[in-house]
Amino acid sequence: MTTTSHVDGGTLPPIPAVSENPNHQRRWLVLCIVAFAQLMVVLDGTIVSIALPAAQEELGISDLDRAWVVTSYALAFGALLLLGGRIADYWGRKRSFIVGMAGFAVASGIGGIAQSGIELFIARAGQGVFAALLAPAALSMLTTTFIGEKERAKAFAVYGAISGGGAAIGLLLGGVLTQYVDWRWCLLVNIPIALIAIAAAVPIVKETKAHGDTSYDLPGAVLIALGLGSLVYGFTRAEHGWGQADTLLFIALGLVFLAIFVVVESRSKNPLLPLSVPWHRDRGAALIGSMLVGAALLGGTLYLTFYLQIVLGFSPVMAGVGSLPMAFFIVLASTIAAQLSTEIGPKPLMVAGPLVAAVGLLMLTQIEVHSSYWTHVFPGLAIFGFGLGLLMVPMQNLALIGVPDHDAGAASALVNATLQIGGALGTALFTTIYASAKSAFTADNAAPIPPEGIPVDMSNATIPTGDQLALLPQPVQDFVASMTDYFFGAEVSGYSAAFGWAAILLAIIAPVVLVLVRAKKGDLPAEGAVHMG
Repeated sequence: MTTTSHVDGGTLPPIPAVSENPNHQRRWLVLCIVAFAQLMVVLDGTIVSIALPAAQEELGISDLDRAWVVTSYALAFGALLLLGGRIADYWGRKRSFIVGMAGFAVASGIGGIAQSGIELFIARAGQGVFAALLAPAALSMLTTTFIGEKERAKAFAVYGAISGGGAAIGLLLGGVLTQYVDWRWCLLVNIPIALIAIAAAVPIVKETKAHGDTSYDLPGAVLIALGLGSLVYGFTRAEHGWGQADTLLFIALGLVFLAIFVVVESRSKNPLLPLSVPWHRDRGAALIGSMLVGAALLGGTLYLTFYLQIVLGFSPVMAGVGSLPMAFFIVLASTIAAQLSTEIGPKPLMVAGPLVAAVGLLMLTQIEVHSSYWTHVFPGLAIFGFGLGLLMVPMQNLALIGVPDHDAGAASALVNATLQIGGALGTALFTTIYASAKSAFTADNAAPIPPEGIPVDMSNATIPTGDQLALLPQPVQDFVASMTDYFFGAEVSGYSAAFGWAAILLAIIAPVVLVLVRAKKGDLPAEGAVHMG
């Protein structure tokens, strides 16, 4: 038996009923498996951030290149997600899930034994490739399994909380592993997680796949990968100047490839991305929001990690603990949003959420070299996390509203792709902003003048600390203190600029939602039918 549904006055393709859903009886077990897999994928986006200082020192990675540890993963992930979504649809969602998990574990193992920065970058890209197969398979399993408004709201509350809170949890786990074991275990830990997920999925999850035309759109896959890759690389090169020829060239090439991709998809009989998926007003607004959230989330966590460890002197574990308020308030707000979204609809939450989160980031722009965690960092993190939690649940649900079963994997991939590409673009953009703000600080503020007997060029000098510093004359101690403040002041200036721009990106979501979103609570899935997406 099938039913039909209506969104914006249009009739959607037939929707499977409960009897046609092979995973419905085990839906909560499927949710646990999907949540476990999503947690691993999201964790890996940030777990290495807190291990980055240790990895950078051991492997000899420069300050400018260190962002590639994050960017190479996000770029490969985002660029191949649409193809991964189609493979999941056509080849089988369970099969794609298992292969993606296994490949992710292998790539993690290669990264865990990397002996150079290049090897680590390649391994991280490999993780992104298999995550691009795993993530859309997991989400499409979720969207084709749960039926009814209340059940799907609960499922997406779990998924949304993990998507947002997993970033902060990754910082904590990364801190524990880095401090008490080794930074390499931030990658190696994925191996047992993947094995557990595979062992659970094999007997529990039933295979589902799309029917009808299942041919692959290879030209579309190549164009989207080239377009996104060129765009992200261009943003990365912008750290050397926005007016540089290579920066402008790669950004322009990326835009051209993406424009050609749209033309090809509009004429393809079986497109990689049916343009009806993003062109829908409600889904389009949610996808724009997802990309901006991806950028802001990395901007809010990567530089927070640097501030806690480098400036405030937190250990890796304490830096992870210091990030937990964000995860706690994301989970809290996600629970509230899951209840409210069925009562008042998604639009109010999607307007309020990003504005609240932006306020939290603006509070973080006020950090200084000697700021207190409890008065400056904690309040900003709590408000930032609460706003993200309000936004994530309705955004995830709205991004998939009204998508037919045949395109469930592609639509699910697009949700993840916007989040990851937003993260990759955000990392590149914030690296440029950080470097520019840091340079502006050093240009506007003269370095302290050393007392007699101290070399003017301190670039290669070892700054004394602790007992060594206490044995030196008071003028030297004062100079060391002022030099430390000067160095940290430049760092904090860069961090504050990144937080400020992340806040601006989040605030943009609110007017986009006000203009585009029309869905109300009545447009959410009705009891007894799968509202695909």
